Amino acid sequence: MSTPWRATVLGSQVAELLRRPGRFAATGLSLLIAAFVVFGTVMAQQIITATVVEKFRGTPEAVSLVVTPGDGEDIGEDRLSEILKTPGVAEAVGRLDGGSPLDGSAVERYLALSADPGAGALAEVRLLDGTYPSGPGRLAVDTRAAREYGLAPGSSLTLLQPEADGDGTRRVTVEVSGIVRSTATDDAEPTGYAPGPLLGELLGVSGYSRVDVRTDTASSASSASGSVDPAERIRQAVPGAQVRSGDEVREEEAREAVAEAKDTLELVTVFLVVAVGAAVLVATSTFRIVFARRVRQLALLRAIGATPRRLAAALVAEGAVVGLLAGATGVLAAWGCGRLVPPVAGRFGHDLSVPSHLPLTEAALTVLGTGLLAVLAVLAPSLSASRVSPLQALRSAASGEGAAGGIGRTLLGLLCAAGAALLARQQYGGLPQPGDTEYDRFAALTVVVLSGGLAFLALIALGPRLVRPVLSAVAVPLRRTGAAGRLAVAGVGGAPGRAASVAVVVALGACLVGSTLTCLASLNAYERYRQAVEAPADFHLYPRDSETLDRSLAADLASHPELADVTAFRTAEVVGDSRSATVSDLDLGTVRSGVGLTARTGSLDHLEPAHVVVDADHAHRLGVRAGDRVTLTFESRPVELTVAATLPGAGPYGGNFFVPAADLTRMGAGAAPTTVTANASQDGARGRIRAQRAITDTLTGPERGDGRVMAEDSAAQAGEPDNLRTMATTVIMVLGLTVLVAVAGVATTASLTVVERKREFGLLRALGLNGAAVHRMVTVECALYGVLGGVLGLALGMPYSWLVVRVAETSAPFSVPAGQLAAVFATLVLVTAAAGTLPALRASRTPPTVAVARAD
Repeated sequence: MSTPWRATVLGSQVAELLRRPGRFAATGLSLLIAAFVVFGTVMAQQIITATVVEKFRGTPEAVSLVVTPGDGEDIGEDRLSEILKTPGVAEAVGRLDGGSPLDGSAVERYLALSADPGAGALAEVRLLDGTYPSGPGRLAVDTRAAREYGLAPGSSLTLLQPEADGDGTRRVTVEVSGIVRSTATDDAEPTGYAPGPLLGELLGVSGYSRVDVRTDTASSASSASGSVDPAERIRQAVPGAQVRSGDEVREEEAREAVAEAKDTLELVTVFLVVAVGAAVLVATSTFRIVFARRVRQLALLRAIGATPRRLAAALVAEGAVVGLLAGATGVLAAWGCGRLVPPVAGRFGHDLSVPSHLPLTEAALTVLGTGLLAVLAVLAPSLSASRVSPLQALRSAASGEGAAGGIGRTLLGLLCAAGAALLARQQYGGLPQPGDTEYDRFAALTVVVLSGGLAFLALIALGPRLVRPVLSAVAVPLRRTGAAGRLAVAGVGGAPGRAASVAVVVALGACLVGSTLTCLASLNAYERYRQAVEAPADFHLYPRDSETLDRSLAADLASHPELADVTAFRTAEVVGDSRSATVSDLDLGTVRSGVGLTARTGSLDHLEPAHVVVDADHAHRLGVRAGDRVTLTFESRPVELTVAATLPGAGPYGGNFFVPAADLTRMGAGAAPTTVTANASQDGARGRIRAQRAITDTLTGPERGDGRVMAEDSAAQAGEPDNLRTMATTVIMVLGLTVLVAVAGVATTASLTVVERKREFGLLRALGLNGAAVHRMVTVECALYGVLGGVLGLALGMPYSWLVVRVAETSAPFSVPAGQLAAVFATLVLVTAAAGTLPALRASRTPPTVAVARAD
């Protein structure tokens, strides 16, 4: 007769699962969080895709066919006429793109040009003010051009167009007839619009790069019934042309837009692996604690005939059930939150689209993946628990805490640490020098990541042996706070394996978040430096027909209230180490305030006579740093100078050496300036326009110079640190999930510890420790997990941060955001302490009578 299911090993485990679901809920909490964040990312991708596709406006919906030249030549007016004559074609418009510099200003301005009908189903722009061009010599401009260039209907523009023979330029004056808004480009750059024939005449071109075609309904129906469709007729009328459907083109444009929006999510997906790995570590620890708590039950099963293999299989099956349930719960929670995000975002002014369906494939894979993670997490604890001796059935429950780690584990940790150190040393020895363009940064970063992975594996293996030394160093103040503090330190130190299993997950989060903040601070400092070098001022005025500028130009410009920070300086060619270089008397302290330059060695605060500042490339070639001597030769006259500072990168305005004005005069340079820079006194486009007009009014003669605008370059580069901050913020938020998993691990460990240590808490209560002291003791124990993890994580992360910064950008200064790191450390301690609030409350309510009660 078959054994009833309750009498089987697996049946006993299922019965235990049903009898104490809370214990297994704690075990599966970290897996639930992992499933939630993974499927939450899937839902985020669904929301972004739905929003982008719904809002994307590229090729107009009315476009049925898109014709492009297949032979390399543009489609001329004659071919456009053939397309229009094709049966079934209701409308066809030619499109071409170009651009032109604008005249009439001392600074360079550029206007992109695009052909558009301006009205009808195929138009990509909508008129806001004035009229759309209907004759030669007229343009409509978009809102960005109107805003940045101060244009309105009735304004005039002078375009600089190349001559027909390619020699020289011609000035073409056009009138602004109207202001439009583009539905396709969202005013990506200042743009002017006109119908195709008028724009082609203006640009001197006779063909179109693309033709949009709208077919009539009857022709679409006839093509569906098997007749010759308009696309085939167009191919016959325009041999060599490529004809694609409008739907195909729109789908391709939408895919490109969605791909751009998914770049950040792809980065997020990479870091999700970290959170999932942390969840496995926490789940492994909690399974080990739960199985250790049930050692008498497992030993009893062994005593009545259960083999280790059947017992291990039952425990693995139990873990898989917990994982599948946690995965299903996490998926449903993430799906519900994903449905709620768009309406909630709408209340804050963000219009997001609701996904049309539940991605069943991704949901199933997430649930199955969570079950697989649970199996991986439970495998080692189940094998260990299945080898329990039947004699354990006669003893009290074990604590589950053994030695700090066996010899094999210690050797494995030392081996991983040695491998990590070897790889890091290899990368340190091969760091690039300034100007090295052949250095493979991707390969180097890959090796650094591999070294960091080995270092973390070493931390996992050696963690139990590190707990007590680190704890003895950081817990000195706690021992002086009374019995609760001393007991908390003893409780954590008395179970180093358990403390290490939780602390390493906290350390993982602290290491990655701290490293990201440090790398961001360092690269941000370099970006500010690069911006100061490549766009030091709004306006850069240089000679046009002579080698120098008018000596009174700087004073005249400074008299205009629209301008600020007017600076004149000289440059000259010198020879240093047999190489030609540029020396300048630019005061580096005057370079765009707020993004000032920094020194790699020495100081830029005050440049004394007979001193020089050297850029990174020449400092490397000459082998000099602050305090060394360098000789520069100007017109065969050598001058010896002391290096006051070296720069982390290139110098502003192409300068290689920077000296005081008196020293440049002593070298023999003339008194007239070669460059004048200025900033707009007011921020924004309106302030720049006023400043441009002031410069134009001042530059009345060719000897006074020419100019070009630097504000566009500055704005573009100012956006790069913003993009860097946005990406880093996203990464930190995702890495915060690791901290969330760690907090779940702390809460789970504390909860199970409270159950396991009931008699200990009862004995402490019986000896006179009140409930508040017990509560404080457990809370401090949980906070110590955060302290251990923070110390170990930051200690591991800082050296790798330095190495990553040096590999990513050799010239970047290493900047440690001490305040932010202190905030991260304090946050870890607070959240891990908060995670122990409920377990501490439960422990504080343990009655003294439990001390004499029979063990479970």
